[in-house]
Amino acid sequence: MSIVGQNLMEPEPTLLPAEPEVSESLATGEEPVDLAAKHPESSLVWALLAEDALDQGYTVEGYAYARVGYHRGLDTLRRSGWRGAGPVPWSHEPNRGFLRALGALGQAAAAIGETAEVERITTLLRDCDPSAPEAISRLR
Repeated sequence: MSIVGQNLMEPEPTLLPAEPEVSESLATGEEPVDLAAKHPESSLVWALLAEDALDQGYTVEGYAYARVGYHRGLDTLRRSGWRGAGPVPWSHEPNRGFLRALGALGQAAAAIGETAEVERITTLLRDCDPSAPEAISRLR
């Protein structure tokens, strides 16, 4: 394997484990609110709840759901070897729950005027994957 042109200082991408039970339940129409009680560790479930709350104008609730999804995602990232920096690629579908929760948290933080938090979240989201913000916006 050639290392020419490779950034040897950047950590390997972090790839979160799949959540087949959550994916299958969502595909069969189970509601995220019901899944949150069954799978509270799932960032995707919390991200979906956050996005729905924000879409309905429930900013504080959306913020709270997104914050839970973000922290659950950080826990899973750390268990997967992430050390607070490095790629978390959008192209790996199981990473999308964390990235969506992070995006929703940024949206909610902006809505309540938490400027410093918005800047921190924007930086983290782009550091995880520069394509994530646009990919998230296409979902909404």
